[in-house]
Amino acid sequence: MGRGKIAITRIENRTARQVTFAKRRGGLFKKTHELSVLCDAEIGLIIFSSNGKLYEFCNESSSIPHIIRRYEISKGMRVLESNDWEQIQKESKRIRKETDDLQLSVRCYKGENLSSLHHEGLVELEKQLECSVNKVRAQKLELLQQQVDNLRRKEKMLEEENQQIQYHLHHVTMLEQQQAAAAMVKPMEQQRMLEQFQFSDEDQPISSLLQLAPLPPQFQPYHVQPTQPNLQDFSLSIPDPSNYIW
Repeated sequence: MGRGKIAITRIENRTARQVTFAKRRGGLFKKTHELSVLCDAEIGLIIFSSNGKLYEFCNESSSIPHIIRRYEISKGMRVLESNDWEQIQKESKRIRKETDDLQLSVRCYKGENLSSLHHEGLVELEKQLECSVNKVRAQKLELLQQQVDNLRRKEKMLEEENQQIQYHLHHVTMLEQQQAAAAMVKPMEQQRMLEQFQFSDEDQPISSLLQLAPLPPQFQPYHVQPTQPNLQDFSLSIPDPSNYIW
């Protein structure tokens, strides 16, 4: 079974409370430093112990008073001082200049307001435009190559499907031809048998039917060899009835 949550309450033992405070304070300062470094955050931390002792932490590039002043200004709790106003004016001018330079560059890239550029500026602009054109062409060629590769893959897939369909149709055609040939063989065989047994006279003796088919070898008549005297040809003589005494 899992351990239940331990309720967080005030430590009654003074010594244990001071030891815990020291450990937790060190861990908190360490985590605050990591957060300020990893996320480039401006952090100010102020702690008073139960004995009234002050502990503070802030970024190396800043100070607790500066952070407090920023906090008060952001909350509207303090009027901007002259130094702060001058800093804001400088920052505003810098941002405005960067914006103007960017707008001028955009107009130059579009071929506008080129009269304000000198020869060196025009040469630099030409290089930048050539570099941009090369990048655009490279990207266009890459996209075209991807489209060609996709079309080739689709073409190969269609060829394989076509081959499978052709093989299937050929197989079906062969089966149909075999079935048709098998269906034609039986009537032809029956017709051939009927032609063999057709007669002009219905009263023809059955012996003639037997003559239609040759006898098997085991039923062929034996021939008497003339060299054997006991097997010479002889004729049966019929006694004359007048020789008998009645």
